[in-house]
Amino acid sequence: MPIRVTPLTDPDRTPNGHRLAWLASDADAIPLGAAFLRLFTRDGESHRAELDLRVHPAERRRGVGSLLLDAAVAAARGEGRRCVITQAEAGSPGDLFLAARGFRRVLTLRFTRLPLATVDLAALTEIVERPHPGYRLAAWDGVVPDDLAETFTASRRAMDDMPMDETDYGTVVWDVERVRDAAHAVEKRGDLLHTVAAVDESDGTIAGFTELVVPGDGRGDAQHYGTGVLPEHRGRGLGRWMKAEAIRLARVRHPDLGGLLADTADGNAPMRRINDEFGYTPTHTTFEYQLDL
Repeated sequence: MPIRVTPLTDPDRTPNGHRLAWLASDADAIPLGAAFLRLFTRDGESHRAELDLRVHPAERRRGVGSLLLDAAVAAARGEGRRCVITQAEAGSPGDLFLAARGFRRVLTLRFTRLPLATVDLAALTEIVERPHPGYRLAAWDGVVPDDLAETFTASRRAMDDMPMDETDYGTVVWDVERVRDAAHAVEKRGDLLHTVAAVDESDGTIAGFTELVVPGDGRGDAQHYGTGVLPEHRGRGLGRWMKAEAIRLARVRHPDLGGLLADTADGNAPMRRINDEFGYTPTHTTFEYQLDL
Protein backbone atom coordinates (compact mmCIF):
# COMPACT_ATOMS: atom_id res chain seq x y z
CA MET A 1 0.00 0.00 0.00
CA PRO A 2 1.51 3.37 -1.00
CA ILE A 3 2.46 5.82 1.71
CA ARG A 4 2.10 9.54 1.18
CA VAL A 5 4.09 12.14 3.15
CA THR A 6 2.43 15.57 3.20
CA PRO A 7 4.11 18.75 4.48
CA LEU A 8 1.92 20.64 6.92
CA THR A 9 1.78 24.27 7.98
CA ASP A 10 2.50 24.76 11.67
CA PRO A 11 1.49 28.19 13.04
CA ASP A 12 3.61 27.72 16.17
CA ARG A 13 6.14 30.49 15.52
CA THR A 14 7.96 32.17 18.38
CA PRO A 15 10.96 34.50 18.67
CA ASN A 16 13.04 31.39 19.39
CA GLY A 17 12.17 29.49 16.21
CA HIS A 18 9.46 27.58 14.40
CA ARG A 19 8.47 24.07 13.39
CA LEU A 20 8.12 22.16 10.15
CA ALA A 21 5.71 19.23 10.08
CA TRP A 22 4.84 16.22 7.94
CA LEU A 23 1.96 13.74 8.01
CA ALA A 24 2.27 10.20 6.65
CA SER A 25 -0.97 8.62 5.42
CA ASP A 26 -2.12 5.67 3.34
CA ALA A 27 -4.14 5.61 0.12
CA ASP A 28 -7.34 6.11 2.12
CA ALA A 29 -5.92 9.21 3.83
CA ILE A 30 -5.68 7.38 7.16
CA PRO A 31 -2.85 8.89 9.27
CA LEU A 32 0.06 6.55 9.92
CA GLY A 33 2.57 8.82 11.63
CA ALA A 34 3.89 12.36 11.87
CA ALA A 35 7.16 14.23 12.26
CA PHE A 36 7.91 17.69 13.65
CA LEU A 37 11.21 19.48 13.19
CA ARG A 38 11.88 22.48 15.43
CA LEU A 39 14.28 24.99 13.92
CA PHE A 40 15.91 27.29 16.45
CA THR A 41 16.82 30.79 15.32
CA ARG A 42 18.42 32.45 18.37
CA ASP A 43 22.17 33.05 18.58
CA GLY A 44 23.94 29.98 19.92
CA GLU A 45 21.16 27.61 18.82
CA SER A 46 20.67 28.20 15.10
CA HIS A 47 22.97 25.31 14.17
CA ARG A 48 20.59 22.59 15.40
CA ALA A 49 17.15 21.15 14.76
CA GLU A 50 15.13 18.97 17.12
CA LEU A 51 13.08 16.09 15.76
CA ASP A 52 9.91 14.52 17.15
CA LEU A 53 8.87 11.52 15.03
CA ARG A 54 6.03 9.15 15.86
CA VAL A 55 4.51 6.19 13.98
CA HIS A 56 1.35 4.34 15.04
CA PRO A 57 2.40 1.00 16.59
CA ALA A 58 0.30 -0.96 14.08
CA GLU A 59 2.06 0.74 11.17
CA ARG A 60 5.70 0.20 12.17
CA ARG A 61 8.18 -1.69 10.02
CA ARG A 62 6.45 -0.56 6.83
CA GLY A 63 8.84 2.27 6.00
CA VAL A 64 6.66 5.05 7.44
CA GLY A 65 9.31 6.22 9.89
CA SER A 66 12.03 6.17 7.25
CA LEU A 67 10.01 8.32 4.86
CA LEU A 68 9.22 10.85 7.58
CA LEU A 69 12.86 10.88 8.69
CA ASP A 70 14.08 11.45 5.14
CA ALA A 71 11.78 14.45 4.77
CA ALA A 72 12.89 15.96 8.09
CA VAL A 73 16.61 15.45 7.48
CA ALA A 74 16.38 16.92 3.99
CA ALA A 75 14.62 19.96 5.43
CA ALA A 76 17.26 20.38 8.14
CA ARG A 77 20.00 20.28 5.51
CA GLY A 78 18.09 22.78 3.39
CA GLU A 79 17.91 25.12 6.39
CA GLY A 80 21.67 24.89 6.83
CA ARG A 81 21.55 23.04 10.14
CA ARG A 82 24.62 21.28 11.50
CA CYS A 83 22.82 18.50 13.33
CA VAL A 84 19.46 16.94 14.15
CA ILE A 85 18.80 15.96 17.78
CA THR A 86 16.05 13.69 19.07
CA GLN A 87 15.24 11.39 21.99
CA ALA A 88 14.08 7.81 22.48
CA GLU A 89 13.39 5.76 25.57
CA ALA A 90 15.93 3.02 26.21
CA GLY A 91 14.88 -0.26 24.59
CA SER A 92 11.98 1.30 22.68
CA PRO A 93 11.32 0.87 18.94
CA GLY A 94 12.59 4.43 18.48
CA ASP A 95 15.85 3.55 20.21
CA LEU A 96 16.49 0.74 17.73
CA PHE A 97 15.25 2.79 14.75
CA LEU A 98 17.57 5.75 15.36
CA ALA A 99 20.63 3.61 15.96
CA ALA A 100 20.04 1.81 12.66
CA ARG A 101 19.75 5.05 10.69
CA GLY A 102 23.01 6.76 11.43
CA PHE A 103 22.16 8.60 14.63
CA ARG A 104 24.68 8.31 17.44
CA ARG A 105 23.86 8.22 21.12
CA VAL A 106 25.26 11.39 22.71
CA LEU A 107 23.54 11.73 26.11
CA THR A 108 21.82 9.56 28.70
CA LEU A 109 18.98 11.08 30.75
CA ARG A 110 17.80 9.43 33.96
CA PHE A 111 14.14 10.11 34.82
CA THR A 112 13.05 9.97 38.45
CA ARG A 113 9.96 10.70 40.55
CA LEU A 114 9.47 11.82 44.14
CA PRO A 115 6.12 10.70 45.63
CA LEU A 116 5.05 13.67 47.75
CA ALA A 117 3.13 11.46 50.18
CA THR A 118 6.46 10.03 51.37
CA VAL A 119 8.11 13.41 51.95
CA ASP A 120 9.28 14.14 55.49
CA LEU A 121 8.13 17.74 55.86
CA ALA A 122 9.96 18.25 59.15
CA ALA A 123 13.26 17.11 57.62
CA LEU A 124 12.79 19.44 54.66
CA THR A 125 12.00 22.35 56.94
CA GLU A 126 15.17 21.66 58.93
CA ILE A 127 17.24 21.82 55.73
CA VAL A 128 15.54 25.03 54.58
CA GLU A 129 15.98 26.77 57.93
CA ARG A 130 19.66 25.83 58.25
CA PRO A 131 21.70 29.07 57.81
CA HIS A 132 23.72 29.60 54.66
CA PRO A 133 25.86 32.62 55.64
CA GLY A 134 25.74 35.38 53.06
CA TYR A 135 22.65 34.02 51.27
CA ARG A 136 18.88 34.07 51.59
CA LEU A 137 16.09 32.32 49.74
CA ALA A 138 13.54 34.10 47.57
CA ALA A 139 10.53 32.60 45.82
CA TRP A 140 7.92 33.77 43.33
CA ASP A 141 5.14 32.47 41.11
CA GLY A 142 4.93 33.03 37.37
CA VAL A 143 6.89 35.90 35.85
CA VAL A 144 9.96 37.07 37.76
CA PRO A 145 9.34 40.29 39.75
CA ASP A 146 10.66 43.42 38.05
CA ASP A 147 13.27 44.10 40.74
CA LEU A 148 14.84 40.66 40.18
CA ALA A 149 14.40 40.43 36.40
CA GLU A 150 17.90 41.52 35.39
CA THR A 151 19.79 39.44 37.94
CA PHE A 152 17.57 36.39 37.34
CA THR A 153 18.28 36.66 33.62
CA ALA A 154 22.02 36.88 34.34
CA SER A 155 21.81 33.81 36.58
CA ARG A 156 20.60 31.67 33.64
CA ARG A 157 24.24 31.24 32.62
CA ALA A 158 24.42 28.73 35.49
CA MET A 159 23.01 26.26 32.95
CA ASP A 160 25.68 26.94 30.31
CA ASP A 161 28.05 24.26 31.59
CA MET A 162 25.50 21.61 32.52
CA PRO A 163 26.74 18.15 31.47
CA MET A 164 25.60 17.47 27.89
CA ASP A 165 28.25 14.85 27.02
CA GLU A 166 28.69 14.81 23.23
CA THR A 167 25.51 16.70 22.33
CA ASP A 168 26.09 19.65 19.98
CA TYR A 169 23.54 21.65 21.94
CA GLY A 170 25.06 25.10 21.74
CA THR A 171 24.35 27.87 24.23
CA VAL A 172 20.96 29.33 25.06
CA VAL A 173 21.22 33.12 25.12
CA TRP A 174 18.81 34.71 27.58
CA ASP A 175 17.50 38.25 27.88
CA VAL A 176 14.74 39.62 30.11
CA GLU A 177 12.18 39.40 27.33
CA ARG A 178 12.92 35.72 26.76
CA VAL A 179 12.71 34.96 30.49
CA ARG A 180 9.32 36.62 30.69
CA ASP A 181 8.10 34.95 27.49
CA ALA A 182 8.99 31.53 28.91
CA ALA A 183 6.96 32.22 32.05
CA HIS A 184 4.04 33.52 30.02
CA ALA A 185 4.11 30.35 27.88
CA VAL A 186 3.66 28.20 31.00
CA GLU A 187 0.80 30.42 32.14
CA LYS A 188 -0.85 30.35 28.72
CA ARG A 189 -1.15 26.58 28.73
CA GLY A 190 -2.76 26.68 32.17
CA ASP A 191 0.15 25.53 34.34
CA LEU A 192 1.81 27.16 37.35
CA LEU A 193 5.49 28.13 37.42
CA HIS A 194 7.16 28.27 40.85
CA THR A 195 10.73 29.54 41.21
CA VAL A 196 13.04 29.42 44.23
CA ALA A 197 16.29 31.39 44.12
CA ALA A 198 19.33 31.84 46.33
CA VAL A 199 20.20 35.53 46.68
CA ASP A 200 23.69 36.79 47.47
CA GLU A 201 23.08 39.21 50.36
CA SER A 202 26.25 41.17 49.63
CA ASP A 203 24.83 42.69 46.46
CA GLY A 204 21.29 41.32 45.99
CA THR A 205 22.15 39.25 42.92
CA ILE A 206 20.78 35.77 42.30
CA ALA A 207 23.37 33.03 42.79
CA GLY A 208 21.19 30.11 41.71
CA PHE A 209 17.62 29.03 41.02
CA THR A 210 15.33 26.04 40.64
CA GLU A 211 12.03 25.96 38.74
CA LEU A 212 8.98 23.71 39.15
CA VAL A 213 5.95 23.58 36.84
CA VAL A 214 2.74 22.38 38.49
CA PRO A 215 -0.45 21.36 36.62
CA GLY A 216 -3.04 24.13 36.81
CA ASP A 217 -5.45 22.03 38.86
CA GLY A 218 -2.74 21.11 41.37
CA ARG A 219 -3.17 17.38 40.68
CA GLY A 220 -1.04 14.70 39.04
CA ASP A 221 2.72 15.24 38.87
CA ALA A 222 4.74 18.44 38.66
CA GLN A 223 7.86 18.75 36.51
CA HIS A 224 11.21 20.18 37.55
CA TYR A 225 12.63 22.52 34.92
CA GLY A 226 16.05 24.14 35.29
CA THR A 227 18.16 24.00 38.45
CA GLY A 228 21.51 25.75 38.47
CA VAL A 229 24.06 27.53 40.63
CA LEU A 230 26.52 30.03 39.19
CA PRO A 231 30.10 28.66 39.18
CA GLU A 232 31.38 31.29 41.62
CA HIS A 233 28.76 30.22 44.21
CA ARG A 234 29.10 26.45 43.98
CA GLY A 235 30.28 24.23 46.81
CA ARG A 236 28.08 25.93 49.42
CA GLY A 237 25.08 23.58 49.32
CA LEU A 238 22.83 26.08 47.54
CA GLY A 239 21.41 23.53 45.08
CA ARG A 240 20.28 21.22 47.90
CA TRP A 241 18.92 24.20 49.86
CA MET A 242 16.84 25.53 46.96
CA LYS A 243 15.57 22.09 45.99
CA ALA A 244 14.46 21.40 49.57
CA GLU A 245 12.46 24.63 49.62
CA ALA A 246 10.89 23.87 46.22
CA ILE A 247 9.78 20.43 47.45
CA ARG A 248 8.52 21.85 50.74
CA LEU A 249 6.47 24.53 49.01
CA ALA A 250 5.00 22.01 46.58
CA ARG A 251 3.96 19.76 49.47
CA VAL A 252 2.41 22.59 51.48
CA ARG A 253 0.76 24.55 48.69
CA HIS A 254 -0.51 21.67 46.56
CA PRO A 255 -1.83 18.94 48.89
CA ASP A 256 -3.43 17.04 45.98
CA LEU A 257 -0.21 16.87 43.96
CA GLY A 258 1.00 13.29 43.48
CA GLY A 259 4.71 13.69 42.85
CA LEU A 260 7.60 15.60 41.33
CA LEU A 261 9.31 14.49 38.11
CA ALA A 262 12.95 15.15 37.27
CA ASP A 263 15.25 14.28 34.37
CA THR A 264 18.97 14.48 34.97
CA ALA A 265 21.93 13.86 32.68
CA ASP A 266 23.80 10.72 33.65
CA GLY A 267 26.98 12.79 34.01
CA ASN A 268 25.42 15.34 36.36
CA ALA A 269 26.60 13.64 39.54
CA PRO A 270 25.91 16.56 41.95
CA MET A 271 22.24 16.85 40.98
CA ARG A 272 21.77 13.09 40.94
CA ARG A 273 23.14 12.92 44.49
CA ILE A 274 20.71 15.62 45.63
CA ASN A 275 17.75 13.82 44.06
CA ASP A 276 18.82 10.50 45.58
CA GLU A 277 19.05 12.11 49.02
CA PHE A 278 15.53 13.49 48.77
CA GLY A 279 14.10 10.11 47.73
CA TYR A 280 13.58 10.43 43.99
CA THR A 281 13.28 6.94 42.49
CA PRO A 282 14.11 5.90 38.89
CA THR A 283 11.25 5.56 36.40
CA HIS A 284 12.99 5.15 33.05
CA THR A 285 16.03 6.08 30.96
CA THR A 286 16.05 8.04 27.72
CA PHE A 287 18.86 8.44 25.22
CA GLU A 288 19.49 11.59 23.24
CA TYR A 289 20.54 10.87 19.67
CA GLN A 290 22.27 13.15 17.19
CA LEU A 291 22.68 13.00 13.43
CA ASP A 292 25.54 15.14 12.14
CA LEU A 293 24.73 16.69 8.76
